[in-house]
Amino acid sequence: MLIQIERTRQKLHDRSSRPATFEGRRPGLHQALWGGLTNLIVQRPLLAIFQACLRCNSSCGYCNLPLNVGRYEMSRDEIRHVFTELYGEGVRFVFLQGGEPLLRRDLVPILQDLVQIGFHITLITNGTRLTSNLVEAFNKLAVSLSISLDTLDPLKYERIRGADQLDQVLAGLELLRGYRHPKFLTCIVSEINRQEVTQVVRFARERDFLPVVGAYHWDVGLYGKQEPLLMYEREQARAVFEGLLKENVLPAGYLRQYAKDNVAWLSGKTLRPCDAGRYSIAIDASGNVSPCLSLPEAGNLLESSLSEILARFDRQAIQRCSDRSSCNRLDGRVIGSVLRHPIAAWQTPVQW
Repeated sequence: MLIQIERTRQKLHDRSSRPATFEGRRPGLHQALWGGLTNLIVQRPLLAIFQACLRCNSSCGYCNLPLNVGRYEMSRDEIRHVFTELYGEGVRFVFLQGGEPLLRRDLVPILQDLVQIGFHITLITNGTRLTSNLVEAFNKLAVSLSISLDTLDPLKYERIRGADQLDQVLAGLELLRGYRHPKFLTCIVSEINRQEVTQVVRFARERDFLPVVGAYHWDVGLYGKQEPLLMYEREQARAVFEGLLKENVLPAGYLRQYAKDNVAWLSGKTLRPCDAGRYSIAIDASGNVSPCLSLPEAGNLLESSLSEILARFDRQAIQRCSDRSSCNRLDGRVIGSVLRHPIAAWQTPVQW
């Protein structure tokens, strides 16, 4: 694979040595949705979850992604080429993550390219490396931000994240007090932090963050690993989400619906079909594409078009995974869930 990618790089340089010639700022949300209307109708991907970086400065107990292993990461030119092609295929939204994406020194230029092409971007980060210069750049680019924060207790933070970095995260959050675009604070419920999730949600709302609360998953394909310190009893984790709904601390709209989905999943109920490979795809930093981060790759965008790769997806394997309701991760279910709950989506207090 690495040899093939290296052989491809010169050809890509010839085809995409110049920046994309898109002018002006990105389109509004309604324009982006309209541009991807065909994909909605024929159930093709609108969302790409992109691992821009395969390196990380944390060692989270629930993460089983292959990080810090020296694999090939696409250059800025290659990323621009790949995403220009994806835009032509109807993809309109990007969740850009890692690893820790802020470890890429060329992250801001990459974001500039993606915005110029026309994507709506949500940058997912652990928040440990935010600076005033980066925040200013993200503000200018109208990037939505999602910061991970599971606890306000330094000892618990280190146990969950594998690094003593809570002070850096809190300092980064302070830099975002005047952020002009959507900002989310994501809290993952585990055995270590389940009794203080409500406190984290209140902390987020006091600082004008939209709280996203999800459940820790393990043994989900390539994604979640078993970590005894984090593994919970389903009834106890369900009580956390039921408490959030009862206390009415979550904002109206989709984020409350997501909490209800967590209650259903933790109760053993079957969820509606997962969007993986249908409305969303996962792309690693090398350009490999899979239906989601939990399923095997089916091709590389430096070598094949998205249409060619989609034709290789094992739809039966995706269906089996969905039927087991093995997870309800937001990145794999968000678009289908929004379509099924349009009123909740409309009520969500996000100004794009």
